[in-house]
Amino acid sequence: MSLIRRVSALPVLLGFSAALLLAQPNRRPISFDDFIALDVVSDLQLSPDGRVAAFVVTDYSLQANRGNSDIWVVSVKDRTEARQLTKSPGPDSQPRWSPDGKQLAFVSDRDGSSQIYLIPTAGGEAKKASKLDVSPANLTWSPDGSSIAFSADVSWPKQAEDTLPTQAKVWDELFYRHWNEWRVGVRSHLFLLDLKTGDTRDLTPVDADFPTLALGGYQDLTFTPDGKSIAVVANLDPNRAASTNNDILLIPVEGGAPADLTKANPSNDNNPLFSPDRKWMAYRAQMRPGFEADRQRLMLMNWETREVRDVTPDWQLGVDEIVWSPDSRFIYAEVEEQARNVFYRISIPDGKRERIVKEGHNQSLRITPDGNTIICLRETAQSPDQVYAVDLSGGSARQLSQINAKALSQLEMNPVEDFWFTGAKNERVHGLLLKPPAFNPNQKYPLVYLIHGGPQGAMQDSFHARWNYQMFAAPGYVVAMVNFHGSTGYGQEFTDSISSHWGDYPYEDLMKGLDYLLVQYPFIDSTRLAAAGASYGGYMVYWLGTQTKRFKCLVAHDGVYNPESMYGATEELWFPEWDFGGTPWTSRETYRKWSPQNFAQNYSTPMLVVHGQLDYRVDVSQGFEAFTALRKHGVPARFLYFPDEGHWVLKPRNRRLWWNEVMAWLAKYLNAGDSR
Repeated sequence: MSLIRRVSALPVLLGFSAALLLAQPNRRPISFDDFIALDVVSDLQLSPDGRVAAFVVTDYSLQANRGNSDIWVVSVKDRTEARQLTKSPGPDSQPRWSPDGKQLAFVSDRDGSSQIYLIPTAGGEAKKASKLDVSPANLTWSPDGSSIAFSADVSWPKQAEDTLPTQAKVWDELFYRHWNEWRVGVRSHLFLLDLKTGDTRDLTPVDADFPTLALGGYQDLTFTPDGKSIAVVANLDPNRAASTNNDILLIPVEGGAPADLTKANPSNDNNPLFSPDRKWMAYRAQMRPGFEADRQRLMLMNWETREVRDVTPDWQLGVDEIVWSPDSRFIYAEVEEQARNVFYRISIPDGKRERIVKEGHNQSLRITPDGNTIICLRETAQSPDQVYAVDLSGGSARQLSQINAKALSQLEMNPVEDFWFTGAKNERVHGLLLKPPAFNPNQKYPLVYLIHGGPQGAMQDSFHARWNYQMFAAPGYVVAMVNFHGSTGYGQEFTDSISSHWGDYPYEDLMKGLDYLLVQYPFIDSTRLAAAGASYGGYMVYWLGTQTKRFKCLVAHDGVYNPESMYGATEELWFPEWDFGGTPWTSRETYRKWSPQNFAQNYSTPMLVVHGQLDYRVDVSQGFEAFTALRKHGVPARFLYFPDEGHWVLKPRNRRLWWNEVMAWLAKYLNAGDSR
């Protein structure tokens, strides 16, 4: 890679005008320097007595070219400021409260290797509790506080060390790589750490991943109430690359054969969670084998009889993270609904549902022991995640953490606005619009049309960590997103509609949405339009380039260009087999019908193609094929290649380059003849 200009020059590159900078003397549009300096709040954990919340704060460094995480705590009851609990040169993560609330377990590599540490919550230094040669994840305390279960990658099967090693890999089964890592000779196993002796035992010496690698829940490893067994999610299907059949297995702590608790369901079961009264195991289940975007239903298993009940059989929305009420009468669920994450309360006796939190984009749902307060993370398109307390009796919300408060006070960022229009199938389709800083309705602005991935996903009212709406708006662009047919959060039928229809319903929605925007918002300049997307969004950008000439330029990131060749290089085969109705040799017509490659002769719009070498979901060859087709047809194109990134661009320096290249590409084609 050639050396890029310093970040201090970024405002010029992004096209800021003097008018934008002077319109708000105390606030400014967000720059990359601002963006990368914002700390990220995650992994919220509530103490057993409900008085203190622990969470992880990650800051990113261009100099170190990585993020570093530390653990913070904040009082739930009083109004004291959050304080930093751990600080080390390496990352501290995964805070987990002991059952008595006196200790916090966490993972750190402060001494050179990844180990489990314990820190007294009343004050004191952290002490190493493990002596591992593996990297622990998914920490889970036993009910009596004597041990911690965790998962870790191990070599499988174990082989004698070669005195003359090579970097070659040999495999004879599918699922040999996943997302951005090779899984040849690697399995995730379940371990138990005895806190008294420091000894560790592998509880799962079999050829499978515990917990499952794909389609799991938020908590796929938990002790049974009596502490004698561990419920863990795994996929035991010999053909894991084409199977969504995750099951909840019961593994005895003292040894013995696992019991399959959900064998009757041939699809995905995950996220086991025991009720405080020990009578129920709640979990999530999908009912259609091979379909990863089937809605997640809330299931209840009577722990004594093992009888199972579907609590949400008639609901068109799915449940995400779940938590029991302290009295075991309700389950609170995070639910994706119309571009936001909201919270519902679901009655156990009758399954009645009530939406109790609808403001903001909420996640990491926790309940205080008195059942009166929800502790959660909340974000919007204007603000990254913060810790909030929501009073269940009155619905009022109080912000507990003030991470990034000073930095955010200096930035001008508008909220997203909702709009609806009539799209494909004559059905209502939802979208979000963001106006640029220092917005003037009497001026004309270019439009950047962002297209989400998935395709069973959605653009939401969130402070996106990668495709950040505010960053796209900062140079003076209107930003719009349409949650087209196939998007999640609008009912299962709406989500289902994209399967075998990659190129018609979503494309129709995007074009009708664009027509609606140009009529309803006269400040959008119809002569300066750009579209950008990643993954399926990248596919749709490739497709747009063959179907319309409405855009001045396009940006395709890690997109599917040739579905037939993508099938042979991707890892989770259930996805293309469902969405295209089979394999390329059994459903060739569908694969080719929606393949941008077959219409490459129509390309004329300049396109920036972005792809990472380590993307094993959509292989880098997809980007190479698209770029070759563009240049062979004489279309202006540029390739941004990351040898050290996967499906997402995560390293700070690479993120800086990504924003530089993307915004320069947009500015080149959108700012000519600026009419502001």
